[in-house]
Amino acid sequence: MLTTYNLKMPHAVYGGDNAMDNITDILKAQGTKKVAMFTDKGIKAAGLFALPEEAVKAAGADYYVLDDLPAEPSYMAVQKLVDTFKESGADMIVACGGGSVMDAAKLASVLVTDEYGVKELLDDPGRAKKCVPVIMIPTTAGTGAEVTPNAIVAVPEKELKVGIVNPNMIPDHVILDARMIKNLPRKIAAATGVDALAHCIECFTSAKANPFSDLYALEGLDLILNNIEKACDDPDAMTEKNRMQIAAYYGGLAITASGTTAVHALSYPLGGKYHIAHGVSNAILLAPVMRFNEPACRERLAAAYDRCCHEEKTCRTAEEKSAWIILRLEEIVKHLDIPTSLKEFGVSEEDLEQLVESGMQVQRLLVNNPRKVEPQDARAIYKEVL
Repeated sequence: MLTTYNLKMPHAVYGGDNAMDNITDILKAQGTKKVAMFTDKGIKAAGLFALPEEAVKAAGADYYVLDDLPAEPSYMAVQKLVDTFKESGADMIVACGGGSVMDAAKLASVLVTDEYGVKELLDDPGRAKKCVPVIMIPTTAGTGAEVTPNAIVAVPEKELKVGIVNPNMIPDHVILDARMIKNLPRKIAAATGVDALAHCIECFTSAKANPFSDLYALEGLDLILNNIEKACDDPDAMTEKNRMQIAAYYGGLAITASGTTAVHALSYPLGGKYHIAHGVSNAILLAPVMRFNEPACRERLAAAYDRCCHEEKTCRTAEEKSAWIILRLEEIVKHLDIPTSLKEFGVSEEDLEQLVESGMQVQRLLVNNPRKVEPQDARAIYKEVL
C-alpha cells in the first residue's frame, strides 16, 4: 500500500433523477458559444443522443456532432476525429457514449494545437494541456472513462492497446443519468459491468492501493457484486442500474487514485490484436489472475468478503473468504453469459508467445500487481483460458 497518495477528480458530478438537465445550466454559466458533441452512430440509432442534444439546444448554443468513430479505435482513427473537431471552433465538448467516445473527447480536449497529435502523446503523454472543457455522459455502467485521466487507443503496428495518461484529461463535468443505460443491450451491459467490477477489485488489491482508492474501490465492489446481475437482466431495474452507474464512476476514481493490475495488462493484447471487446477480455482473465494473485492479497480479498457478502456469512478464515470472492467473480461471468475461453475468438496455442511478449510490455500496469508477474506466469494465465 502506498504511504503517499493523491486523488484528482472532475470539477462537478451530477446524478439522480433528470441529471441531464444540468447540461443547460453548465453551458449557460460558462457562456458557451459552440459545442462539439462527441458520440457514435450506435448511440444515435438507439435514440440516446436526443436527451443531451435537447439539453444543449435549451442552452441556446450552436453545436456540431462528431459521430464517425469506430469501436475500439486506433490512434489514427481518433486523430482523424480530432482534426475534424479542431476545425469546428467549439469552446465546449459534450461527450455522450462509452469508453471509446469519452476517450476520444478527452484527447480532443488537449489537442487544439498543431504542436503534437495523438501519436506524439503515445510517447510523451505529459505534453498534453487542457484546451477545451469537457462534459461527460456515460452510456454504459462500466468503463469509468468519465472520471479518469486515461485515454486508451489501439496501436495496430504493436498489436496492442496503449493508455495515454495525463491529469489534464480529467473531465470537468460528469452527468450520471440512469436513463442513458436503461435500454442498454444485455450483452453490452454485462461486458461493461464486468469491466467496472475489474476496476474495483484490481484497484483494491493493487500494490498502489491507498486510503483514497480503497474508499471508492470497496464501495464500488459492494455495489457491483450485489446489483450487476439484476441490472443486466431486467430493463426496468432502474435502482440497480443507477447503483451500477455510481459504482462504475467509483471504479474510475479508484483507477485515478491507484491503478489496475495484471487483468487489464494482459487484456490489452487481446483487444489490440484480436479486437475482443475490452470488458469481455477482462472478464475472461479476471478469475485466473485473481487466483494467481490470491496468496499476495488474501487479506484484502477477505476484507472484500466482509464488506460485500450480504448473505449469511459462513466463511471464517481469510482463505475461505478470499475463495468465496473469486468464486463470486466466476459466478457473475457465467450468469451474464460472457465467454470464458479465448478459443471462441480464434486464439490458438500458436499465438501464446506473442500474447506473452505483448502482455509483458504493459509494465505501466504490471508494476501495480500485488504479485510479480514473470513471462512464465503470463504464459500460464493465458494458457488457462485457451
